[in-house]
Amino acid sequence: MRFDLSLAVLLLSAATSAHTAGKPCTCSTLLPAGLQVNCSSLNLNELPHLPADTTELHIQDNQLTSVSPGMFDRLVGLKKASLSGNPFHCGCGIQYLRNWLLKNKAIVSKEPTCASPSLVAQKAVSELSDDFFSSCTPASCSNGTSNALIGVMLCCLIVLLLWSLRLARMSTFTLYIDERHSGFAAESLHSLKPKHRRRLHTDTYTMDLEKPPLNMELLPQVLDILNKKHNIKIKAT
Repeated sequence: MRFDLSLAVLLLSAATSAHTAGKPCTCSTLLPAGLQVNCSSLNLNELPHLPADTTELHIQDNQLTSVSPGMFDRLVGLKKASLSGNPFHCGCGIQYLRNWLLKNKAIVSKEPTCASPSLVAQKAVSELSDDFFSSCTPASCSNGTSNALIGVMLCCLIVLLLWSLRLARMSTFTLYIDERHSGFAAESLHSLKPKHRRRLHTDTYTMDLEKPPLNMELLPQVLDILNKKHNIKIKAT
């Protein structure tokens, strides 16, 4: 019953295929168990559905240029296969067949060869190297997702840096000085550079009695320069 069902599926698929020359593949039962599928010399451009219990497959002398990925994966009981005489185009689409041939050399009666491109014409499909398919490796979804995530993180980092710079420019620093320290030495103002902007406490300054105090007439000018150029405000408390 199982063989009859497999034969019916195969014949229906082959008969309805637009790529055959009017003749379907023929199937015959092999003893003690197995199924021989003969699709040779039918001018096929693509293979029909193949029964999973196929043990012999003959698809030589057709017009096949490639084999769809996964086509032979269901044929776990395959013991003999003939694929020669097809004009295989050895591009990225032949990679599945090449990998399958490397794993199943023992069951292939005659090695299929490349018909095109001219660079590898007449070369056995199984002899194509991994470097030959190096440009055919598709980008995985995980790589695309990780690249997008990295891009978003970089954009957020740039925005954060720009926001920090803008905030630093808009910030106002206020320096409080007690009245008893209003006569501190002029040299102490030299430390009020932009890289040293911070809130200074009055107890961090010490009076140098040997140096003359700052001329109080110049103090408003100094405060005005600190406010305009360095955004530092000094208030007396």
